[in-house]
Amino acid sequence: MDTDKKNVVLREGFLVKRGHLVHNWKARWFVLMSDKLLYYKYEGGKRDSCQRGKILLKDCEITCPFLEYESRPLVFKLQTKNGVDHFLEACSREERDDWAADITAAVDKLCSMLNIVVFSLSHLLSLFTLFNISVCLLCFFQSKVLDSMYDIHSGIRMSNHVEQGSTYSNCFSGSEVVDWLVFSQLVLTRVEAMTLASALLEEGFLRTIGLKSVEALRTAGLSEQFMDDSTALYSFSDSLKKRGSVKAETSLSAVELSGKVIKRGYLLKQGHRRKNWKVRLFVLRSEPAFLHYFDPTKDDISPVGGFSLRGCLVSSLDDNGVPSGVKGNIQGNLFKIITQSDTHYFIQAPTHQEKMDWIDAIRKQT
Repeated sequence: MDTDKKNVVLREGFLVKRGHLVHNWKARWFVLMSDKLLYYKYEGGKRDSCQRGKILLKDCEITCPFLEYESRPLVFKLQTKNGVDHFLEACSREERDDWAADITAAVDKLCSMLNIVVFSLSHLLSLFTLFNISVCLLCFFQSKVLDSMYDIHSGIRMSNHVEQGSTYSNCFSGSEVVDWLVFSQLVLTRVEAMTLASALLEEGFLRTIGLKSVEALRTAGLSEQFMDDSTALYSFSDSLKKRGSVKAETSLSAVELSGKVIKRGYLLKQGHRRKNWKVRLFVLRSEPAFLHYFDPTKDDISPVGGFSLRGCLVSSLDDNGVPSGVKGNIQGNLFKIITQSDTHYFIQAPTHQEKMDWIDAIRKQT
């Protein structure tokens, strides 16, 4: 292969990597080349010039999604031809699937093989309804749906429901499931949503709650076992625990985390006391408008910080020199958020475009 082609950067950005010897998780900057995946450490606020590791892509196998980490649904696995496993976590399902797709394309090109990996759930559902696809592909589709349903930020919310005088906790109605499947664009119509939900019910991923859904399961045909009804109640099966679900509570944190997710991504944040820079997973929500940040080495369920965007001011900072209040050998692409209580947050994006996208998204919520 031509040397210049080998040096072309196909994709780069933050991923969280599990260590080989000590199984802790650390944020690293990854650079995808045509034949290898390099990763670097960020020292202070700047990327280390020396690579920390290299993964050769020839004959690698990608598993996406990798669902064995219950608290980390955004992980994919990369196994080298020597049998070494690398576990990598992205900031969102879209980022995870995009990374896996780009790596798969690079591996396929190296191996000169045709490995069709479909990541679009709507395309998979179309294939499912039009063709007699294999059991393997159907299982892959169902795992993708479950992965989406489990998502703490945008998955199905469980709450308390009342049916015929009885109160059931941590469940959802049939119509809520259908609404969510259509809104998430996993299906095109409510009829398709009922067919898909019936399949999940038949496979034991969902279970009936209360008399109405139990009766429907007993009497209906296979494709109509699931009811598009606001009074028919369902929940996840006992063998599938809802990861970080938002329960029917009225605490401040529950209210803060109940808004619609507008944007997710890895950014660098300067600490308030030590003034050191750390990679954080930022999640922007609306209704109510909050910006939370999480330690990506732990989970995306319990934020390490966050604040209301009401009355906030956000501004881009000049990359020429070090702005006042900023410490460290920074990379650039800085912006600042001043809260209504006059707390200053200094944040660094990986690229100029990402900085402007975040500023624009935050301003729309202030």
